[in-house]
Amino acid sequence: MNELQIGNKIAKVPIIQGGMGVGVSRSKLAGAVAGEGGIGIISTAQIGYDEAEFETDPAAANRKAIVKHIRLAKEKAKNGLVGVNIMVALKDYADHVKAAVAAGADVIISGAGIPAKLPEYVEGSDTKIAPIVSSAKAAKVLLQRWEKKYHRTADFIVIEGPKAGGHLGFSREELDDIDAIDYDTRIREIIQTVRGFAVRFQQKIPVIVAGGIFTAQDVRHAVSLGADGVQVASRFVVTEECDAAKEYKEAYIKGTSDEIEIIKSPVGMPGRALHNHFLDEIREKRITVKKCYGCMRQCNINEIPYCITEALTKAVRGDVDNGLIFCGAEIGRIHEMTTVHDLMEELKQGFD
Repeated sequence: MNELQIGNKIAKVPIIQGGMGVGVSRSKLAGAVAGEGGIGIISTAQIGYDEAEFETDPAAANRKAIVKHIRLAKEKAKNGLVGVNIMVALKDYADHVKAAVAAGADVIISGAGIPAKLPEYVEGSDTKIAPIVSSAKAAKVLLQRWEKKYHRTADFIVIEGPKAGGHLGFSREELDDIDAIDYDTRIREIIQTVRGFAVRFQQKIPVIVAGGIFTAQDVRHAVSLGADGVQVASRFVVTEECDAAKEYKEAYIKGTSDEIEIIKSPVGMPGRALHNHFLDEIREKRITVKKCYGCMRQCNINEIPYCITEALTKAVRGDVDNGLIFCGAEIGRIHEMTTVHDLMEELKQGFD
């Protein structure tokens, strides 16, 4: 099994645990994955939801929590790599990046928008950066922009496919018929595009495949397409170390494939979620938003169908009937709890 080398940083196991918010992947999960040799990823989306000052100053609570959870994860990581996932759509995107860099994040993965200014925010640091892309065109446009403005390129790339959970970089029409998407060809095209920039900058740019990676066989297939590693998210939810409430994990275990829905998020992107009472409620009426937590850059509380902060925090705390439960397309194949160690050992077989 090859190690995953990202510049001067090395992960012994080329598995990245995907960032999941709100609060699903924080220090407990990320630290455990890093301790097993992978890269543990903390989601910064409203990461400070349980901090004392969150109700009065959510921005300060999030900055505080970013620093705290990176520190706690690194204490658990046994010198493994710990990073963060930061959505471009966040109102305080730049502040989250700068806080993560100051806290010593090894990597930053950024999607849910175009991370055009990400190199600017990490300049002078040793933090490695990766955009999330879903097409060769998106990869080319962004990397050309970074090359022209910052004279640098990505340290690695994450390709997210249509089977991923949470917010998705595909149209509703594509997601309604994901079998029609030739994902293998897209992966090859993106890898070929990235190689061109790697040659120009005379550096290795690892490519990570994400979205629907469930078994060692899926890992093996991604590697056969040219991937340097994989990113896995949903399967880590049902580990003992996952930061979400036990009711959240149980919802994953009980959930079936026919209960998965594609929804329109207040973020303005389609998302994949598990059916529950909350999805029935927002289908019938708009849920009045009484308070703004300042999470998204473009958000009008008088127009959005519901508050995504409130919906996600309810779920992660355990109110799985009245909260939003994001999930991947393969959730129906999850049937039991496991541990980070056992899951990592299973997935590692795909690199043999």
